[in-house]
Amino acid sequence: MGLPVDSPIAESQDSRTRLVEAATAAFLAEGYRASVDRIAARAGVAKQTLYNHFPCKADLFGEVVRLGTAAILVTLDGDDAPLRERLRRFALAFRARVLGAEGIAFYRAVAAEAPRFPELTTAFYRSGPAQTNRRLAAVLAEAMDTGELRRDDPAFAAQLLISMLVEGERTRRLLADQPAAAPKAADAERILDVFLRAYSSDPKRSTP
Repeated sequence: MGLPVDSPIAESQDSRTRLVEAATAAFLAEGYRASVDRIAARAGVAKQTLYNHFPCKADLFGEVVRLGTAAILVTLDGDDAPLRERLRRFALAFRARVLGAEGIAFYRAVAAEAPRFPELTTAFYRSGPAQTNRRLAAVLAEAMDTGELRRDDPAFAAQLLISMLVEGERTRRLLADQPAAAPKAADAERILDVFLRAYSSDPKRSTP
């Protein structure tokens, strides 16, 4: 049974949701310099309400990144699907999020303003890349324990796969002089197959 729409808890949850939505739009449009006053006004709440939910702007930015990351990590949840299928779902969702217009805009905001706002990089890394790497490493560690993948440092393997999926393509999109098309699913599949061959527990399968 849900909470009454006019209950204090429901109102607080609604305010938090509107603040995150308003912050997402503000950060995309203005970068990290977007003022908390404008974010609160866009959300239709008092500035103090914003601070009740998020003590500082870095916490609000971190929550925006965390929610986007959580939507990607759901694809790794165990549901009896084969390892390749779980990683395929992750690869497609991750590339769509990170290489899409919103992901590129957030990355630009972090890169451009990190020297002035060190708390920005901390919030971004903690809520995004670090969380993604930990969750993916856990999935790969489990696969190594069951013999699906050869034994190695799962954190290193996770970082390697993440880099393969986005780094080269993200650089191209950041520096391109025209809007890039949506990431190709076929590219994600090819990258994943290369990764799985490299970490195959069967030496014959890992040989080109």
